[in-house]
Amino acid sequence: MAGEYLMAVDAGTGSVRALIFDIQGRQTGCRQREWKHREDPRYPGSMDFDWNANWSLTCSCIRGVLEDTGIRASQIAALSSTCMREGIVLYDGAGKELWACANVDARSGGEVGQLKRIDPGLEQELYRISGQTFALGALPRLLWVKNKLPEVYKRIARIGMFNDWILYRLSGALAVEPSNGSTTGLFNLQTRTWDADIARRCGLREDIFPEVRECGAVLAAVSPTGAAETGLACGTPLVTGGGDCQLGSIGVGVAGGNEAAVFGGSFWQYEYNTSNWRPAPNLDIRVNCHAVDTLWQYEALAFKPGLVMRWFRDAFCAEEKRLAPERGLDPYALMDQAAQRVPAGSHGLIGIFSDVMNYSNWKHAAPSFLNFDLDPEKFHRGTFYRSILENAALVTLGHLRLVEQAAGKRPEKIVFAGGASKSALWSQILADALGIPVAVPAVKEASALGAAILAGKGIGLYPDIKDAARRLVVIEREFFPNPENQEVYQRAYASWRAAYLPQLRLSDEGITRYMWSAPGLSGSAD
Repeated sequence: MAGEYLMAVDAGTGSVRALIFDIQGRQTGCRQREWKHREDPRYPGSMDFDWNANWSLTCSCIRGVLEDTGIRASQIAALSSTCMREGIVLYDGAGKELWACANVDARSGGEVGQLKRIDPGLEQELYRISGQTFALGALPRLLWVKNKLPEVYKRIARIGMFNDWILYRLSGALAVEPSNGSTTGLFNLQTRTWDADIARRCGLREDIFPEVRECGAVLAAVSPTGAAETGLACGTPLVTGGGDCQLGSIGVGVAGGNEAAVFGGSFWQYEYNTSNWRPAPNLDIRVNCHAVDTLWQYEALAFKPGLVMRWFRDAFCAEEKRLAPERGLDPYALMDQAAQRVPAGSHGLIGIFSDVMNYSNWKHAAPSFLNFDLDPEKFHRGTFYRSILENAALVTLGHLRLVEQAAGKRPEKIVFAGGASKSALWSQILADALGIPVAVPAVKEASALGAAILAGKGIGLYPDIKDAARRLVVIEREFFPNPENQEVYQRAYASWRAAYLPQLRLSDEGITRYMWSAPGLSGSAD
């Protein structure tokens, strides 16, 4: 083989990264640049994607990681890409970018209402085909372009996602793959390709869909222009990648049926693999194509657990932040120490943050803590902090149950990855709450490793994605449920669910502010 390394380019919400892995899956280098998505002051909630500035940042990362590692461009055997999902790019007939928005764009609340007025049953009917509601997909955003920017809308020739935009800029070849394409709401999950009838029923054009290539297929090669801009070797194979959660699943070894992962970051994603998907009965969870072509994923999202942690640290844990550098620790490690001295259940303290996912009516009550006494011996920083850890685990228990209801199965174990998995305490609480063993992998860049695995698969280095994932992923620690704590959390879950409903009602009535609500819902925070 001409090359000894694989490159992954990861376009996240807040930054872009280029990473290099050896063929055993070991990361050898990473260069990262932050980027920001500008709000157009004319359109509240908008988040425009600046393709020119962001391509320059992407090129600097690719050049930078080659320089940092001393690896020659000729040693890169193949490259693939991954990205934040839901962000879209529109191209004109000459292949130039016309308009693009990031995944956090929330300008299309009015268009969600418009789609619902077309036919009150339309969202449910389309969900049964696409696995998506109007909450996150491209349908209302395209309708927004049609309504607000008609001259741009007329010029659209093709639509794509950010991971295929990276490969397009490197080669001039554009194809969308199913794992990210399915998040648009314009895919038929069963056929794993575009469904023009969905666009027609929503009053949208049917002639803007590019070719679909399965994840892990060679798309093209780096062009002379791509090579000049990035320092890559002309002719380097480019392999179709996928959405960050799907490739993250591969990167933590979750590449077979009835396997599941929890990614704990700013948001928490519960991903469950199935070889025989069916719509969730109440439209409460999302269904996407996996990057493995024989699998789909049920997905349930918890909003902002990591951001709640950061808020609590910055607002109340100045002492831990002061002491941490002196002791060579992360402030969260000191916060964990205090929380470990608090019994499971946090003396009945109830945290109100993210609700269990309800994809068709998605909103979250105002943040609050309930059911504490004015007893500093029991209710102190460690108690409130532990209740935040427990709340994220209880939301995940709700998601486990929702997916079990849809799929008819539950996994034998959960792979727990992301920043939250660094906490042994949080990992143990998750195992106790779910009643399922929790495995924490050693890899810290799971989505990028998943992209590298696809790159290797595309050029024949790894004949099978599932086998490669199992071979390259190393499990660092395992946590097993404590039966006594599991009983505590079963009771705590019932109390939390009962307490959440009246808190949500207060936000519905406008007395308190939603932590978040989907575009188009009454009182939306977009």
